[in-house]
Amino acid sequence: MRKSARNFRKLMLPVAVLAAMAAATPVGAAVSVQCPGDTNQDATWTGAEVQPANTECKHLTAGDGFIRMADGKVLYMFGFTNETGKPASQVTLDPLSANFPAPTIEISEKDDFYLTLTNVGMAMRPDLFDPHTVHFHGKANAPPLFDGMPEGSFGVKMGSSFTYYYQKPEPGTYLYHCHQEATEHMQMGMLGNLFVKPRQDGTAYSFGGKNYNQFVYNDGDGSTGYDVSAALQLSSMDHVFHELHLGIQPLPFAAMRDTYAMLNGRGYPDTINPNALTPPAENGGKVSQPVTALVTAQKGQRVLLRLSNVSVTKYFTLTALGLPMKVVGSSARQLRGPDGKNLSYDTTSVTLGGGESAEVMIDTANVAPGTYFLYTTNLNHLSNNGEDYGGMMTEIVITA
Repeated sequence: MRKSARNFRKLMLPVAVLAAMAAATPVGAAVSVQCPGDTNQDATWTGAEVQPANTECKHLTAGDGFIRMADGKVLYMFGFTNETGKPASQVTLDPLSANFPAPTIEISEKDDFYLTLTNVGMAMRPDLFDPHTVHFHGKANAPPLFDGMPEGSFGVKMGSSFTYYYQKPEPGTYLYHCHQEATEHMQMGMLGNLFVKPRQDGTAYSFGGKNYNQFVYNDGDGSTGYDVSAALQLSSMDHVFHELHLGIQPLPFAAMRDTYAMLNGRGYPDTINPNALTPPAENGGKVSQPVTALVTAQKGQRVLLRLSNVSVTKYFTLTALGLPMKVVGSSARQLRGPDGKNLSYDTTSVTLGGGESAEVMIDTANVAPGTYFLYTTNLNHLSNNGEDYGGMMTEIVITA
């Protein structure tokens, strides 16, 4: 019995050491970025550094900031910031730099992915000492240590860094979020687009009389080929929850009622602005909403919409008025039976619950050039709180 206990402790020692290194680093410790072959810890490679084959690295920080809703209302939020390309020695614990949505993560199935997270703390809530994590939502067989689930792992404390490792993830559309105090941190904005491109990318396939070299999955026949793509994340926020959070008041989880429904962190008409939104004065001039939700294509192109719902309170249904929609994948799985049967389907709308994703193709071959609306059929969410004609809606512009 004693021998078995000793063997168990030996097996658990590496995990315990890694956890202690990441979770017990004192506040004020230096930023530490782990990326193979990267000597200055900037999560990139220069000519003097050797990049290992099939390797991708990224560095995110977690903190707080402010965003502006489409009706002008400013909300306090939590979020992630992309610090990839900045040497670790030059990364400061910079407050009020969070983005919503979080920086988009785009990787290849061929690559091992290293993601370093640094917790910079809360500028507006110095009373909080919240850890943060990155949860790669939907990834199959994730090791507990790298899954970001506090039940089986740990949170990255203020002033600390930890590097997650994902070995050649399967292709598809995912999402990522903080899983520490998940409902609170997700409601506050720690949400982002994440998708994995297949090994088949770069190989030419002909399908439906057209040639493609970009695909959603390793379909083997070009059936998931596309010309242009857009990742659109469905989300919603309760402004009362955010105001009480900033006011250091009790948070009404049971009474949470989202008043702003958004695509890529914006309500209409901000969704069709192709540029980063002008940051609120409260954010010190730092851009916090850089991701557009405008979709553009030329007539004849096949458009891929990577849809994901990250709302903690709502199901949403999207429709594209006047455009043909074909669902080819759901929750990072191609719609194909075990015998290879094609299970993709044509539809006029797609419904997603929180944590779900789908890949939707729009073939514009028989579509007249013009502007088309993509919007939720939950009509009460076509508003920016009390302001009508806004909310979860954007435009798909087809040019000649």
